[in-house]
Amino acid sequence: MQRRHLLTALMLAAASLAASAQAPDWKKIRIGVEGAYPPFSEVGTDGKLKGFDIDIALALCAEMKAECTLVQQEWDGMIPALQARKFDAIIASMAITEERKKSVLFSEKYQNTPPWMIGKGGLPHDISPAAMKGKKIGVQRTSIHDRWATATYKDSEIVRYSKQDEVFLDLAAGRIDATVCDSVAANLGFLKTPAGKGFAVLGTPPDDPAFFGAGAGIAVRKNDAALQQKFNAAIQAIRANGTYKKVESKYFDFDIYGK
Repeated sequence: MQRRHLLTALMLAAASLAASAQAPDWKKIRIGVEGAYPPFSEVGTDGKLKGFDIDIALALCAEMKAECTLVQQEWDGMIPALQARKFDAIIASMAITEERKKSVLFSEKYQNTPPWMIGKGGLPHDISPAAMKGKKIGVQRTSIHDRWATATYKDSEIVRYSKQDEVFLDLAAGRIDATVCDSVAANLGFLKTPAGKGFAVLGTPPDDPAFFGAGAGIAVRKNDAALQQKFNAAIQAIRANGTYKKVESKYFDFDIYGK
């Protein structure tokens, strides 16, 4: 009997040691970023990643005292690459939606900006499905804007791109009539650039929580709740100690955290 108890104790100890060995300590974290969504994430002329998302990622890693590696990934492969363990977290202005929560765990939000539709300044500002009938609307593939436009504009042609930069290029060239995208990306990434001259915000910004969620969060795999909690604590810490404000002020003259 005593031998059996000893064997059981040894087995439990071994199981506990195996579990601890398998559980990451998150001192090293690989972060998926896009690099094609200014001013949040882009590649500078020096070939280095820069932008609000990039600086927030680095600030969070510093707060967590973790060694982080940034891994560039095209948007439509973000969640599959996370699931395939190409990286451990996504920091790419990914909206927290119910649909995505079926596949990943999200941190609390770290920014929240509304969507805009932009097009030629002379276009009617009525963006109802009837008014947009027959129009070509460009969107970034698999984004919340893609899903909303596809569900809303049944009689329009939805043109999908792998990068928002590509959408802006075709909009400027007149190959599409409008685009639906994040308001900050639309404003700073297009409207305030030479290419955006003559373009404007059309209609009232859409507001549908079912599609647009409640802000952007950091996505991790479903079984990495410990990492999710580390990011939550780090977001709260940089918001409290002024680091968030410092990063925000580098890119925006308004509160991007949102209400």
